[in-house]
Amino acid sequence: MQFGIFTVGDVTTDPTTGRTPTEAERIKAMVAIALKAEEVGLDVFATGEHHNPPFVPSSPTTMLGYVAARTERLILSTSTTLITTNDPVKIAEDFAMLQHLADGRVDLMLGRGNTGPVYPWFGQDIRQGIPLAVENYALLHRLWREDVVDWQGRFRTPLQGFTATPRPLDGVPPFVWHGSIRSPEIAEQAAYYGDGFFANNIFWPADHFQRLIGLYRERYEHYGHGKADQAIVGLGGQVFLRRNSQDAVKEFRPYFDNAPVYGHGPSLEEFTSQTPLTVGSPQQVIDRTLRFREDFGDYQRQLFLIDHAGLPLKTVLEQLDLLGEEVIPVLRKEYDALRPAHVPQAPTHASLLAARQEVRA
Repeated sequence: MQFGIFTVGDVTTDPTTGRTPTEAERIKAMVAIALKAEEVGLDVFATGEHHNPPFVPSSPTTMLGYVAARTERLILSTSTTLITTNDPVKIAEDFAMLQHLADGRVDLMLGRGNTGPVYPWFGQDIRQGIPLAVENYALLHRLWREDVVDWQGRFRTPLQGFTATPRPLDGVPPFVWHGSIRSPEIAEQAAYYGDGFFANNIFWPADHFQRLIGLYRERYEHYGHGKADQAIVGLGGQVFLRRNSQDAVKEFRPYFDNAPVYGHGPSLEEFTSQTPLTVGSPQQVIDRTLRFREDFGDYQRQLFLIDHAGLPLKTVLEQLDLLGEEVIPVLRKEYDALRPAHVPQAPTHASLLAARQEVRA
């Protein structure tokens, strides 16, 4: 079981002080958070991709390459890479380059994004979001697995005798998670290729994601990749921790109430009752996260959002200390004990390389 954090990279005014960090401060804070994640024993750091204010992570591979140079163990990922508005040729080359720099500690999550204006900024039509995601990934999949590609589709110029460089490290492409919060077509796509499905269940009730994950598991088995319960599933989540639950609620409430995504909407209590957001003590986070297995079955990756809504860096680093010291060790032990022997762990470069060598032997 992999545990980690993801960031959306928002530049948000701290509602308790009125101070807004600069873009430079926010970018450097994201790096500090990634380094702290490795220090406290987390497995994964993932960054979103956004091209509009108030967000700063417009170039995820640039940031992850920098983090790679300053870490040794941390898996570097995205949450999300926009498969609709990025050229699949550029994705193939950027992430292969990052693979080499990070000695294989790389995977990525593909998604369509949730900001409509991004499409025309990059010459695309949002009404073609699903067809773009399907076609672009079909090309990306080939670019990483075929040395020479001839290709023609609807949304970009044809390729003739094209070779993406560098080639994937050890001939093993980065593992791909397909992220979705609402689209059964994306769950189907993940199942078809035998890739991972990441349900970023931070906004909707569990039964919505049970349907999506259930579809993915069913179709994963249909396409012959393994049993339904062997499908590779990741989940999102949000936490705010203090040793005392009352202190956690009191401190987090002004940040929740003014958050750019869900502020000025449902109350904190309503939101925590209907989504995975957990505001409380380490034990409450442990109990709530363990219930995810009851809702969705055995899964391979859990990522938490902890640095949004204007929370100062000091507070975020304190969250990481609590996660690393009191939450993740317990969750790791419990999930390892509950996992049936036939259910795989999350893929890594090493495990994918070993599987490839075994097939060739």
